[in-house]
Amino acid sequence: MAHQRLDRDFQSDGLRCAAWLYLPEDVPKPPIVVMSHGFSAYRDMIFPRYAERFADAGLAVLLFDYRNLGDSEGSPRDLVDPVRHVEDLQTAIRFVRGLPEVDGARLGLFGSSFGGGHVITAAARDAEVSAIVSQVPFVGGADATQTPWRYRARLAWSFFRDKLASRFGRVYCVPAVGGPNEFGLLASPDAQEFVDLLPEGSAWPNRIPARVLPNIMRYSPMDEAGQVRCPVLMVLAEHDQLVPAATAKQCAERIADCELVSLDCEHFEVYRDERLPELSARYADFFRKHL
Repeated sequence: MAHQRLDRDFQSDGLRCAAWLYLPEDVPKPPIVVMSHGFSAYRDMIFPRYAERFADAGLAVLLFDYRNLGDSEGSPRDLVDPVRHVEDLQTAIRFVRGLPEVDGARLGLFGSSFGGGHVITAAARDAEVSAIVSQVPFVGGADATQTPWRYRARLAWSFFRDKLASRFGRVYCVPAVGGPNEFGLLASPDAQEFVDLLPEGSAWPNRIPARVLPNIMRYSPMDEAGQVRCPVLMVLAEHDQLVPAATAKQCAERIADCELVSLDCEHFEVYRDERLPELSARYADFFRKHL
């Protein structure tokens, strides 16, 4: 099935969020899936491959950049704040419900990694969401005592340095992904695979302002998971070094209607070409069933 991609930007708290609307051809008023991408990512990274396959399966898709990221407005640039991300996702949901091209009453959410937690949070707060797919989700529940003290000290120093810089209108950033033996917010051995998956010519800068580190550390979608009322498909990576599979399983147990799929792979393997056709088809089937 063919599809078209249209620009459909929307406003979130007075700032423009750049968005693409994927529409399947010859499907009047299709159901719609709003996508929530991962930590510090832009809309042109990885997710268009899912969106295209969903659209070819008869689903409309909204794919957008959060405020301060990618083509959206907001400063400081590349600010990663889960509170603002969820606000933007909720605004996107309200936006698509009013689009004349789609059936906003049949609405699903797809999120991965950090965004996999966002869709759980948004669905917990919105009883009218019909279904969600949460892929290798970050759900909180991390034990800070298991984090090396040198890393924790570097985080604290970076936070205070950026807070001080903000008083003078400046920004102190830290790497989103750390290379081998380098500091970064995502510092597990498999985190560097994310960089390997970037499309050629990507403008992604691999940095985030350090001022939001406390918000990131406090963020725990698992705390609201018990309030999710819609069907959920949660996909885990058993050898995930970023998001422990055991923690995500605990989150799944709190959701009344959750289908749990466990893959024998690491976190970023779910984005690789060899996994994409099978996984995207499974997700599309799940959405078509429940939307």
